[in-house]
Amino acid sequence: MPFPHKDLLGIGQLSKDDILTILDATESFKEISTRPIKKVPTLRGRTIVNLFFEPSTRTRTSFEIAGKRLSADVINVTGSTSSVTKGESLLDTAYNLEAMNPDILVVRHSASGVPHMLAQKINCSVINAGDGAHEHPTQALLDLATIREHKENFDGLKVAIVGDITHSRVARSNILAMKTLGMTVTVVGPPTLIPVGMESLGVRVSHNLEEAIADADVIMMLRIQEERHNQTSFPSLREYSILFGLTAEKLKKAKEDVIILHPGPVNRGVEISPDVIESGHCLILNQVNNGVAVRMTLMYLLLGGADENPN
Repeated sequence: MPFPHKDLLGIGQLSKDDILTILDATESFKEISTRPIKKVPTLRGRTIVNLFFEPSTRTRTSFEIAGKRLSADVINVTGSTSSVTKGESLLDTAYNLEAMNPDILVVRHSASGVPHMLAQKINCSVINAGDGAHEHPTQALLDLATIREHKENFDGLKVAIVGDITHSRVARSNILAMKTLGMTVTVVGPPTLIPVGMESLGVRVSHNLEEAIADADVIMMLRIQEERHNQTSFPSLREYSILFGLTAEKLKKAKEDVIILHPGPVNRGVEISPDVIESGHCLILNQVNNGVAVRMTLMYLLLGGADENPN
């Protein structure tokens, strides 16, 4: 059955079956990355354009590697090297790129809604690689793939998402995905970093880290996104770290089989201590590895490959 979407703009557009289809297919693409020659001809002759207007290491590199492992031609365009710096509008940039007949446009932008706007204006598939503080759907999918590796079922899992919830597109995408799959989510942080009305999303709100992680199966730590803050939301990073930083001592209050995720970049010693990062509970590098496989899967599915063998 063909994948029923032209674009991937947000988790909200995906049903439970859509998410599970993506995660099931991801297993095949993970195997490709373990081969001595990490390339298959699946998307030979196709073109992927990565259009990034925000700094990125993991996400942009992950999309580039994903496209190349599928044998696609991959072009990287950054905001600083695009004609936007000469006064060209974002939409005109997209029109010009589309005139070169790419198959997928991967977009990251600091303004919420940009991928959605472009998807309405151009014919090629659009993947949202992060738009402002709105969503980061591929991050949520790779987080789910990582959880699935270590937990038998999604339904009934308890998750604590800790940190700068207000400015986190990762938190929004994960909450939508996790609730769709039957997981229970608690968001944790100081009141100034949790939006009013979060409960309407079906999550619990806590301002006590140790209490929130006590029965969690998954802990997701988020960094403080100071670049998006218009005003100071807490007295100091040191005070924030004392109250909401995850240390080995605090981790003793959690379950023995708890797993810890972080979308990166990590500010060691602020939201998470170095010894916790180095512990067996922390799966940050697993997330990075799964990110390549998930993005390979999405390129494959969006270009109509659901009924084909990707290998």
